[in-house]
Amino acid sequence: MPDITYIDRLTKKEGHEKVYGRIFLELLYGEGQLQRCMRFFLLPLFAHVAFLSRLYGVYQKSRLSRFKVKPFIDKFGVDTSEFFDSVDSFGSFNDFFIRKLKPTARPIKPGLDVAVLPADGRYLVFPHLQELDDFWVKGKKFNLAQLLQDTALTERFQDGAMAIARLCPTDYHRYHFPCHCVPGQMRLINGPLYSVNPMALKYNMEILSENKRVITPLATKYFGTVLFIEVGATYVGSIHQTSTPLEPYAKGDEKGYFSFGGSCIILLFEKGRILFDQDLVDNARRKFETRGLLGQSLGRALNI
Repeated sequence: MPDITYIDRLTKKEGHEKVYGRIFLELLYGEGQLQRCMRFFLLPLFAHVAFLSRLYGVYQKSRLSRFKVKPFIDKFGVDTSEFFDSVDSFGSFNDFFIRKLKPTARPIKPGLDVAVLPADGRYLVFPHLQELDDFWVKGKKFNLAQLLQDTALTERFQDGAMAIARLCPTDYHRYHFPCHCVPGQMRLINGPLYSVNPMALKYNMEILSENKRVITPLATKYFGTVLFIEVGATYVGSIHQTSTPLEPYAKGDEKGYFSFGGSCIILLFEKGRILFDQDLVDNARRKFETRGLLGQSLGRALNI
């Protein structure tokens, strides 16, 4: 499995991701004969049998799992100074995973016409959805209709823009509203739980439109209607909403959180509604993810 290289937005330098569960991913998504066999027999089991994710989740929420917290922090260099609660207060690994941060840890970029990153993660932006088709594998097409399973929404957003945030197990796993908005009713679409690691996406980019997901339309003043989509992944079948539909929220307010594992957020904008920040666009065109933090600028509104 090749190193996953990204651009750190703060330092502007390349970084190499420390992958949690690397051996597991190499077995399922590598290119050798053994890996192809493992993928054929085991991938459907891990992706389609939700019971396995639930069982693993039970362990991660148990008192036994709390002994994993400090070794994980040390191995992956997680900054504990940002934590709202002390490390010793976590009763399980999942308590650590869904941790809250101090309010000062993630300042929110001001400006009513500025949308912000909704979570800590590795970002790819596509000013035009057509640019996504050839990003990972030539000949593979991103299926917006399959993702949304709504004909009217598909037609509305087919010429729009997309931002993808990939959250690693090491990241803060609460997600927030990217702009001032009123969220509509949330719609769950059940599906498998494939990994959203880049190695898995290279093997099958249709994962983005197949996995279990929740779609929420956000009514905004400056960005039109924005679709906020939480995508589950292997061992992340649980998507928790802490916000309430039809209530107004300010930019940076919490929308919800993922339980243990890697996961993904997709933001869809209508055509001509957002101008993504140039550094995010440039990095994506070079096929680099950008490691960004909640509250940093995503882009500015157009046609206001």
